[in-house]
Amino acid sequence: MWLQQFPMDKNHSVTTMFNANCDVVQWYIDICLCNGIDNNNPWMDDLFIDIVVLPSGELFEKDADELEEALLEGIIEKEHYDQARNEASKLKRLISQGKYELMQLSTPHKELLLNKLK
Repeated sequence: MWLQQFPMDKNHSVTTMFNANCDVVQWYIDICLCNGIDNNNPWMDDLFIDIVVLPSGELFEKDADELEEALLEGIIEKEHYDQARNEASKLKRLISQGKYELMQLSTPHKELLLNKLK
């Protein structure tokens, strides 16, 4: 089961992946320009770089090379490149300090949704 969270006024979204026992397998954080909702469907404008966090606390940064390439090829502006880098750094710091709330809320949010489906 996957749970996606799109926090408004933030530059990231979180996909929490659960196994068959409803244990978290990983949190996948997409760094993005913005999140929004159209016709009740959430969306994000991806800025290439991602962060993966395992339940052990192990953290990986992914696709930094894609962010660099997007800047070099003119796909994104320097302002958006800096925004992505700053957001990734901020989130990695919060995660390492155990202060990133959306990760802590993923299981309660999943339970809320499952209860609504009953």
